Amino acid sequence: MRLILLALLALVFPAMAQEDMPAKVWLEKMSQALREKEFKASIIQLQADHIRPLVYLHGKVNNQEVAFLEYLNGPPKNAVRVGNRVTFIEHDEPAYSIVSSHIQGVWPAAFSANMADLEVGYQFVLGGRTRIAGRPGQMIRLLPNDEFRYGFQIWLDMETYLPLRYDMLTQDKQLLEQIMVIELIEFSEPPAILQEAYKQEWPAVIDQAERQDGQNWQFAWLPAGFTVVVRDHHRLIGSHEAVEYIALTDGLANISVYVARAGTSPLPEELITRNGLSLVSEKVGNAEVVAVGKVPTETLTRIAKSLTLE
Repeated sequence: MRLILLALLALVFPAMAQEDMPAKVWLEKMSQALREKEFKASIIQLQADHIRPLVYLHGKVNNQEVAFLEYLNGPPKNAVRVGNRVTFIEHDEPAYSIVSSHIQGVWPAAFSANMADLEVGYQFVLGGRTRIAGRPGQMIRLLPNDEFRYGFQIWLDMETYLPLRYDMLTQDKQLLEQIMVIELIEFSEPPAILQEAYKQEWPAVIDQAERQDGQNWQFAWLPAGFTVVVRDHHRLIGSHEAVEYIALTDGLANISVYVARAGTSPLPEELITRNGLSLVSEKVGNAEVVAVGKVPTETLTRIAKSLTLE
């Protein structure tokens, strides 16, 4: 009888049941919601002075995740995800597909993954509550465990647990990037556009570039939680200069590292853009290393200097 009463109270007063939920549990519910719920989110992405409106739909068709992203400004540009295949459809360009478990440009992939993986680099802390898009939201702070990355704030819808707002902040709390939902609609079944996307024959996944003549560059140091997710070796069109590309991530912050033979034209030693994207270049032996990412420049410098050729 007592269990039945508690269950009824939780239904009538859901906020009361949420009061004692730790920050990690909120994030785990968000991850589950992003993977399982049928919804449409109208979104505004803010970077420096640039505002980009988006529409994102997600659902499950025959137990397979299907998602659709549409950019509302500029030439038509869409992305469709069916399972682990993402297809990009752009104006005057042939459609192409890649293997990916998410569509880049909305929420970080880590939001729908295992939250425990982020604890290496971040602490989860409960914040306050406010209304976003007309819905009550709970703030969760992701505080960096070190000075090598920036912090984040996420507001979750208290009914669906879907993200309503996402801020990237510098160490002195300056806003670098914001993604905010202005309308959130939940469906009882996948929208028709997702059901049609599931039935479509999309282009085959493009072949990854073969690592012919690739060199074995390794990092002597990386911030805790950062791992290598992509390695690619190719030659630049025109000059045919060999370039090694290495992608790093901690789940939220992404870093790109390029290694090439040192040229005669000097590169900028350091550059910081208004949206928080930093660039540094370092000489490592006879190679020029360029590291780019939305992390402090000191992080990029230390990563670039730690490269060794094995």
